[in-house]
Amino acid sequence: MHLHPLDAAPSGRGATRFAQIRLRLERIEPRRGWPAHVYEFLLFGFKQGWACLFGGLLLALLLGTHLFYPDHAPIARYDFLTIAAILIQIGMLALRLENLEEAKVILAFHVVGTVMELFKTTAGSWTYPETSFLRIGGVPLFSGFMYAAVGSYIARIWRIFDFRFDHYPPRWQTIALAGAIYVNFFTHHWLPDIRLALFAATALIFGRTMIWFTPHRAARPMPLLVGFLLVALFIWFAENLATFSRAWVYPDQAGGWTMVSPAKLGAWYLLMIISFVLVSLVHRPRARQG
Repeated sequence: MHLHPLDAAPSGRGATRFAQIRLRLERIEPRRGWPAHVYEFLLFGFKQGWACLFGGLLLALLLGTHLFYPDHAPIARYDFLTIAAILIQIGMLALRLENLEEAKVILAFHVVGTVMELFKTTAGSWTYPETSFLRIGGVPLFSGFMYAAVGSYIARIWRIFDFRFDHYPPRWQTIALAGAIYVNFFTHHWLPDIRLALFAATALIFGRTMIWFTPHRAARPMPLLVGFLLVALFIWFAENLATFSRAWVYPDQAGGWTMVSPAKLGAWYLLMIISFVLVSLVHRPRARQG
């Protein structure tokens, strides 16, 4: 079983608490046959849940404050969400539930996401209906943490499942594709939308790429494009919960909540490409051994 340098010495200063727990769970040897398959499935779910801890806590805060936050609280709900997200991040670092490299990724996503939010809210793509003090223009600062949650998930899942790749494309191609996608999120408001061409480019560049992930002992393969689509689907589910909680609203939700259009899946799919490429600058893609 391959171990990351971080996990090889779980009692060391750099090891996260989760790495210590995970290493103990990975050392368990269930009986062959269905017990082994069930255990692998449960361990897969445990690792997935841990990888999306930051996003899960943030989504719970969105829903909880929507249902229970006092109307006349001295701190606006959006400001409370911003402060809570910062405290969660500090707590995860202090308790070694997250490492510094992952925190850097989260910061990068926060910046990239906030810039996009400033533009998109100005263009009227969506709005934040509640008041707040901690904001830039029409964008409350907690919004950047929602993008950061995606970056946190990818960075953590990459390490936790020991990602390896077959036929991973050259780095310059992935960076160029991510850059084109990001620019198109802005320019399609004035220039022709090249989204279909970008979908085709993702298929061309990543079409042969297989990702190998290790839930327990054996590495399991999956086409990387399928992985992008699955994560985009779960983000869309989370987006529906977030808009239900009035974290933000789309124009067609101004009169009351309605399900987010499935067409948004395409946008999240492209955002996944940007997210994955950004994380790949920290966790360099490694070829599968053997």
